[in-house]
Amino acid sequence: MAAATDPARARNALLTASALAWMVILAGSSGGTVFSHCPAAASGATPFVVSFWTQLAMNSPASLAGGWCLMLVAMMAPTVVAPVLHARLRSLRRRRARATLLVLVAFGAVWMAAGVVLLTIEMAENAIASGPYWPAAAAAAVAIVWQCSPLKQRCLNRCHLHLQVRAFGGAADLDTIRLGLRHGFWCVGSCWALMAAPMLLPRAHVLGMMLAWVPMLAERLEDPAPPSWRWRGLGKLKRIAIARVRVRLNKLGFI
Repeated sequence: MAAATDPARARNALLTASALAWMVILAGSSGGTVFSHCPAAASGATPFVVSFWTQLAMNSPASLAGGWCLMLVAMMAPTVVAPVLHARLRSLRRRRARATLLVLVAFGAVWMAAGVVLLTIEMAENAIASGPYWPAAAAAAVAIVWQCSPLKQRCLNRCHLHLQVRAFGGAADLDTIRLGLRHGFWCVGSCWALMAAPMLLPRAHVLGMMLAWVPMLAERLEDPAPPSWRWRGLGKLKRIAIARVRVRLNKLGFI
């Protein structure tokens, strides 16, 4: 019985962590902005270099890293369910907690490295043109093209593949680390455009991130597909949501 319920417990723990992180973000935001995550707006009259370093001075690397890590837990915890379950189901019971931790640390390390690039782009955009919506609009256009591209599908297909995890010793640890790194790399490849567009908004960052989060969840529910140019909608996520609403309405006697 314990073995049968282990995947559900691990999945629920990750989903709960995501929900709690969103609650912290929403509780700590003002006007849709997360203070430690979103760099301070810079005056248009300030030279680029001075403006950029002023933002770093007002937002320490530690606060930026903390805010980014919190956003990652909120947005990415559901996407790492599959590799975590894969590692746990192929590990000895005494090693499951260790395997879970190694996968999460490796996965998070890749996204933290990506965060350095994305946050640098965000601060550079603030230093050049703080206030206008055109950078976010341009990033949204890139994200739409990327969402429809064959390369996006290739990244998604790779997210469905899992490496073999050996059972004992350092080999098992190495396999779980490689599993987390690999999934982190292809997850960044899949989601970078959806993450970048909301970050360039002059305001309402949190709302933008929540909207970008929906297709991230939806595409993880889809099966691998041949790479091609096509629009990727909400698919299974929409059907699941409609079915749950119908069941709820039926229980309440509305249908």
